[in-house]
Amino acid sequence: MKATKRTQQEARRLVRLCRTNGSLDDGRIRQVVERVIEAKDRGYLALLSEFERLVRLDRAEHTAEVATAAPLPDDLQATVRKRLQETYGQGIEVRFSEMPELIGGMRIQVGCDVYDGSVRSKLAALEDSFQR
Repeated sequence: MKATKRTQQEARRLVRLCRTNGSLDDGRIRQVVERVIEAKDRGYLALLSEFERLVRLDRAEHTAEVATAAPLPDDLQATVRKRLQETYGQGIEVRFSEMPELIGGMRIQVGCDVYDGSVRSKLAALEDSFQR
């Protein structure tokens, strides 16, 4: 369902209302959703859909997914977390996971930014170069 320009503007305004100290407050998000549902104004489902999309995008921009082939030692996790906070700010949440298919190296995704230093990506790039 395509949101109208007015719905998009209203959803952005609601997201701004949910911010405290630069990040989204879960309590305020719940309040906004409850009030929109109670009011049931015309187009409220489209508004909630757009609001949810914007909240999801904001969460993705403030969450770093770090994938490695093997578990990282605590000191290396602390270093990665510190560097990501220096780059993206203190409000970033860092999640570590294991992906054995990476073979080696590390893959970091923050919102749309992807830093892939894995062996798998290097092998894929090498394969592409041979196919040309």
